[in-house]
Amino acid sequence: MSIRYRVIFDGGSKGNPGNAYGSYLIEHGESVIVGPKRVDLGRGTSNEAEYRCLIAALEELDALLRREAVRPAQVALEIRGDSLLVLRQVEGAWKVKEPRLRALHEAARELLDAYREVSFRHHPRWQSVRRLGH
Repeated sequence: MSIRYRVIFDGGSKGNPGNAYGSYLIEHGESVIVGPKRVDLGRGTSNEAEYRCLIAALEELDALLRREAVRPAQVALEIRGDSLLVLRQVEGAWKVKEPRLRALHEAARELLDAYREVSFRHHPRWQSVRRLGH
């Protein structure tokens, strides 16, 4: 039996590239257990911000699971966001053509590979705004 978690993330940049930011939340079942949490992601493009935000959320989830003595191999994880590019690249459906995104893609995949099951769900931008506040 899997333990179910969900990560909802969104990143952006004021300027492209510019000041990058993001927000995420983590749910266990139907309960929000982290967030929405806003993160400053330095300077980057919107796509870099999306990746960095996802990575920050996954790192926080990993730390939370360690504290709870839960192995990622026990977890079915759903990733939701409005960046079709990041979701499709991370799930392996689209190639990563932009050199600046390759290392971020690899970091996200490395974190995700530990989970028993990972699914990806794209949603419209308004849902990110409603859930994350930006």
